[in-house]
Amino acid sequence: MIVKLLGFVLVLTRISAFFLVAPVFSAEAVPVRIKVAIIFLLSIFFAAVTPAAVPAEQISSFEAILLISQEAIYGFALGLVAIFIFLAVKISGQIVEREMGLVMSETFDPMSGEGSDSLSILVEMIFILLFLSANGHHLLLLIISRSYEAFPAGSIPTIPVLVEGVAKSGSIMLIAGLRLAAPLLAGFVLLLIVLAVFARMIPDMDILFISMPLRVGLGLLMAGILFPFINEFTAEFADWMNKLVPL
Repeated sequence: MIVKLLGFVLVLTRISAFFLVAPVFSAEAVPVRIKVAIIFLLSIFFAAVTPAAVPAEQISSFEAILLISQEAIYGFALGLVAIFIFLAVKISGQIVEREMGLVMSETFDPMSGEGSDSLSILVEMIFILLFLSANGHHLLLLIISRSYEAFPAGSIPTIPVLVEGVAKSGSIMLIAGLRLAAPLLAGFVLLLIVLAVFARMIPDMDILFISMPLRVGLGLLMAGILFPFINEFTAEFADWMNKLVPL
Protein backbone atom coordinates (compact mmCIF):
# COMPACT_ATOMS: atom_id res chain seq x y z
CA MET A 1 0.00 0.00 0.00
CA ILE A 2 2.81 2.40 0.92
CA VAL A 3 4.64 1.59 -2.32
CA LYS A 4 1.52 2.38 -4.40
CA LEU A 5 0.97 5.61 -2.50
CA LEU A 6 4.60 6.64 -3.05
CA GLY A 7 4.26 5.81 -6.76
CA PHE A 8 1.21 8.06 -7.01
CA VAL A 9 3.02 10.88 -5.18
CA LEU A 10 5.93 10.58 -7.62
CA VAL A 11 3.58 10.81 -10.60
CA LEU A 12 1.75 13.73 -9.00
CA THR A 13 5.05 15.54 -8.36
CA ARG A 14 6.30 15.27 -11.95
CA ILE A 15 2.99 16.38 -13.47
CA SER A 16 2.61 19.23 -10.96
CA ALA A 17 6.13 20.51 -11.69
CA PHE A 18 5.48 20.27 -15.44
CA PHE A 19 2.20 22.21 -15.35
CA LEU A 20 3.75 24.78 -13.00
CA VAL A 21 5.62 26.26 -15.99
CA ALA A 22 3.96 24.60 -19.01
CA PRO A 23 2.47 26.86 -21.73
CA VAL A 24 -1.16 27.96 -21.35
CA PHE A 25 -1.81 25.83 -18.23
CA SER A 26 0.55 27.89 -16.07
CA ALA A 27 -1.18 31.17 -16.99
CA GLU A 28 -2.69 33.34 -14.28
CA ALA A 29 -5.94 33.42 -16.28
CA VAL A 30 -6.52 29.71 -15.60
CA PRO A 31 -8.26 29.30 -12.19
CA VAL A 32 -6.32 27.43 -9.52
CA ARG A 33 -9.16 24.95 -9.01
CA ILE A 34 -9.05 24.03 -12.70
CA LYS A 35 -5.29 23.54 -12.52
CA VAL A 36 -5.54 21.32 -9.44
CA ALA A 37 -8.35 19.27 -10.97
CA ILE A 38 -6.40 18.72 -14.21
CA ILE A 39 -3.25 17.74 -12.32
CA PHE A 40 -5.07 15.24 -10.10
CA LEU A 41 -7.00 13.66 -12.97
CA LEU A 42 -3.85 13.28 -15.07
CA SER A 43 -1.92 11.93 -12.08
CA ILE A 44 -4.56 9.28 -11.42
CA PHE A 45 -4.56 8.30 -15.09
CA PHE A 46 -0.77 8.05 -15.50
CA ALA A 47 -0.36 6.33 -12.12
CA ALA A 48 -2.81 3.67 -13.32
CA VAL A 49 -1.30 3.08 -16.78
CA THR A 50 2.43 3.55 -16.09
CA PRO A 51 4.27 1.31 -13.61
CA ALA A 52 6.44 3.12 -11.09
CA ALA A 53 10.06 2.10 -10.65
CA VAL A 54 9.77 2.03 -6.88
CA PRO A 55 11.50 -0.80 -4.97
CA ALA A 56 9.10 -3.24 -3.39
CA GLU A 57 11.02 -3.33 -0.12
CA GLN A 58 10.66 -0.70 2.55
CA ILE A 59 12.48 2.53 1.71
CA SER A 60 13.56 5.19 4.13
CA SER A 61 12.09 8.67 4.36
CA PHE A 62 15.33 10.16 3.01
CA GLU A 63 15.19 7.95 -0.08
CA ALA A 64 11.54 8.89 -0.62
CA ILE A 65 12.42 12.59 -0.44
CA LEU A 66 15.21 12.07 -2.99
CA LEU A 67 12.81 10.31 -5.36
CA ILE A 68 10.25 13.11 -5.03
CA SER A 69 12.95 15.75 -5.55
CA GLN A 70 14.24 14.17 -8.75
CA GLU A 71 10.69 13.88 -10.08
CA ALA A 72 10.16 17.59 -9.40
CA ILE A 73 13.41 18.49 -11.18
CA TYR A 74 12.56 16.36 -14.20
CA GLY A 75 9.01 17.73 -14.50
CA PHE A 76 10.28 21.29 -14.10
CA ALA A 77 12.87 20.72 -16.85
CA LEU A 78 10.19 19.40 -19.21
CA GLY A 79 8.06 22.47 -18.52
CA LEU A 80 10.98 24.84 -19.08
CA VAL A 81 11.73 23.32 -22.50
CA ALA A 82 8.08 23.74 -23.51
CA ILE A 83 7.67 27.31 -22.23
CA PHE A 84 10.99 28.53 -23.68
CA ILE A 85 10.05 27.45 -27.20
CA PHE A 86 6.50 28.73 -26.70
CA LEU A 87 7.76 32.22 -25.74
CA ALA A 88 9.57 32.68 -29.07
CA VAL A 89 6.45 34.33 -30.52
CA LYS A 90 6.17 36.76 -27.62
CA ILE A 91 9.88 37.60 -27.89
CA SER A 92 9.40 38.47 -31.56
CA GLY A 93 6.50 40.78 -30.65
CA GLN A 94 8.64 42.54 -28.05
CA ILE A 95 11.46 43.05 -30.57
CA VAL A 96 9.05 44.63 -33.07
CA GLU A 97 7.49 46.86 -30.40
CA ARG A 98 10.87 48.28 -29.47
CA GLU A 99 11.47 49.17 -33.09
CA MET A 100 8.03 50.79 -33.30
CA GLY A 101 8.65 52.83 -30.16
CA LEU A 102 5.76 51.31 -28.22
CA VAL A 103 7.79 50.16 -25.23
CA MET A 104 5.96 52.53 -22.89
CA SER A 105 2.50 51.33 -23.98
CA GLU A 106 2.19 48.61 -21.36
CA THR A 107 -1.10 46.89 -20.61
CA PHE A 108 -2.24 44.06 -18.37
CA ASP A 109 -1.24 40.61 -19.59
CA PRO A 110 -3.93 38.10 -18.52
CA MET A 111 -1.58 35.18 -19.14
CA SER A 112 1.24 36.28 -16.83
CA GLY A 113 -0.72 38.61 -14.55
CA GLU A 114 1.86 41.37 -15.11
CA GLY A 115 2.25 44.42 -17.31
CA SER A 116 3.45 43.72 -20.83
CA ASP A 117 3.62 45.34 -24.25
CA SER A 118 0.36 45.46 -26.17
CA LEU A 119 1.62 44.00 -29.47
CA SER A 120 3.40 41.09 -27.81
CA ILE A 121 0.19 40.25 -25.90
CA LEU A 122 -1.78 40.29 -29.15
CA VAL A 123 0.75 38.05 -30.89
CA GLU A 124 0.81 35.66 -27.94
CA MET A 125 -3.00 35.44 -27.82
CA ILE A 126 -3.20 34.69 -31.53
CA PHE A 127 -0.56 31.99 -31.20
CA ILE A 128 -2.36 30.44 -28.20
CA LEU A 129 -5.60 30.23 -30.21
CA LEU A 130 -3.75 28.64 -33.14
CA PHE A 131 -1.91 26.32 -30.73
CA LEU A 132 -5.10 25.08 -29.10
CA SER A 133 -6.98 24.82 -32.40
CA ALA A 134 -4.19 22.56 -33.69
CA ASN A 135 -4.57 20.31 -30.59
CA GLY A 136 -1.35 21.60 -29.09
CA HIS A 137 -2.54 20.60 -25.64
CA HIS A 138 -2.45 17.00 -26.88
CA LEU A 139 1.24 17.54 -27.59
CA LEU A 140 1.84 18.48 -23.95
CA LEU A 141 0.07 15.32 -22.81
CA LEU A 142 2.15 13.31 -25.27
CA ILE A 143 5.31 14.77 -23.74
CA ILE A 144 4.25 13.56 -20.29
CA SER A 145 3.41 10.11 -21.67
CA ARG A 146 6.76 9.82 -23.45
CA SER A 147 8.60 10.96 -20.34
CA TYR A 148 7.17 8.01 -18.40
CA GLU A 149 8.18 5.66 -21.20
CA ALA A 150 11.76 6.92 -21.04
CA PHE A 151 11.99 7.44 -17.26
CA PRO A 152 9.27 5.71 -15.21
CA ALA A 153 8.31 7.33 -11.93
CA GLY A 154 11.10 6.68 -9.45
CA SER A 155 13.88 6.23 -12.01
CA ILE A 156 16.79 8.66 -12.17
CA PRO A 157 16.77 10.91 -15.26
CA THR A 158 20.01 11.75 -17.05
CA ILE A 159 21.15 15.11 -15.69
CA PRO A 160 23.34 16.08 -18.73
CA VAL A 161 20.36 15.42 -21.01
CA LEU A 162 18.13 17.66 -18.86
CA VAL A 163 20.64 20.51 -18.84
CA GLU A 164 21.29 20.22 -22.58
CA GLY A 165 17.56 20.26 -23.41
CA VAL A 166 16.88 23.36 -21.28
CA ALA A 167 19.95 25.20 -22.63
CA LYS A 168 19.10 24.45 -26.26
CA SER A 169 15.46 25.44 -25.81
CA GLY A 170 16.59 28.79 -24.38
CA SER A 171 18.79 29.45 -27.41
CA ILE A 172 16.00 28.33 -29.77
CA MET A 173 13.66 30.81 -28.06
CA LEU A 174 15.97 33.71 -28.91
CA ILE A 175 16.82 32.50 -32.43
CA ALA A 176 13.21 31.73 -33.38
CA GLY A 177 12.00 35.03 -31.92
CA LEU A 178 14.58 36.98 -33.93
CA ARG A 179 13.78 35.01 -37.07
CA LEU A 180 10.04 35.70 -36.75
CA ALA A 181 10.76 39.41 -36.33
CA ALA A 182 13.40 39.52 -39.10
CA PRO A 183 11.07 40.68 -41.96
CA LEU A 184 9.78 43.54 -39.84
CA LEU A 185 13.31 44.48 -38.76
CA ALA A 186 14.33 44.60 -42.43
CA GLY A 187 11.40 46.95 -43.12
CA PHE A 188 12.46 49.25 -40.28
CA VAL A 189 16.05 49.33 -41.57
CA LEU A 190 14.76 50.32 -45.03
CA LEU A 191 12.60 53.02 -43.44
CA LEU A 192 15.61 54.43 -41.56
CA ILE A 193 17.61 54.55 -44.79
CA VAL A 194 14.81 56.44 -46.54
CA LEU A 195 14.51 58.88 -43.63
CA ALA A 196 18.28 59.41 -43.62
CA VAL A 197 18.18 60.27 -47.33
CA PHE A 198 15.36 62.75 -46.75
CA ALA A 199 17.26 64.26 -43.82
CA ARG A 200 20.21 64.95 -46.12
CA MET A 201 18.02 66.30 -48.90
CA ILE A 202 15.80 68.47 -46.64
CA PRO A 203 17.82 69.53 -43.55
CA ASP A 204 14.91 71.56 -42.12
CA MET A 205 12.63 68.50 -41.95
CA ASP A 206 11.83 67.28 -38.41
CA ILE A 207 12.79 63.63 -38.91
CA LEU A 208 11.94 62.62 -35.33
CA PHE A 209 8.42 64.04 -35.61
CA ILE A 210 7.83 62.29 -38.94
CA SER A 211 9.53 58.99 -38.09
CA MET A 212 7.35 58.06 -35.11
CA PRO A 213 4.00 57.73 -36.94
CA LEU A 214 5.79 56.11 -39.89
CA ARG A 215 7.42 53.50 -37.63
CA VAL A 216 4.12 52.70 -35.90
CA GLY A 217 2.21 52.53 -39.17
CA LEU A 218 4.84 50.37 -40.87
CA GLY A 219 5.00 48.02 -37.89
CA LEU A 220 1.23 47.53 -37.74
CA LEU A 221 1.00 47.07 -41.52
CA MET A 222 3.76 44.45 -41.68
CA ALA A 223 2.51 42.72 -38.52
CA GLY A 224 -0.92 42.37 -40.12
CA ILE A 225 0.66 40.92 -43.25
CA LEU A 226 2.83 38.45 -41.33
CA PHE A 227 0.25 37.34 -38.72
CA PRO A 228 -0.99 34.43 -40.91
CA PHE A 229 2.52 32.99 -40.98
CA ILE A 230 2.45 32.49 -37.20
CA ASN A 231 0.37 29.39 -37.87
CA GLU A 232 3.44 27.77 -39.46
CA PHE A 233 5.32 28.15 -36.19
CA THR A 234 2.79 25.83 -34.53
CA ALA A 235 4.08 22.86 -36.55
CA GLU A 236 7.63 24.02 -35.97
CA PHE A 237 6.93 24.21 -32.24
CA ALA A 238 5.89 20.55 -32.24
CA ASP A 239 9.02 19.62 -34.17
CA TRP A 240 11.30 21.43 -31.73
CA MET A 241 9.52 19.85 -28.79
CA ASN A 242 10.16 16.36 -30.18
CA LYS A 243 13.85 17.20 -30.61
CA LEU A 244 14.60 19.05 -27.38
CA VAL A 245 12.43 17.33 -24.77
CA PRO A 246 14.89 15.49 -22.47
CA LEU A 247 13.85 11.88 -22.92
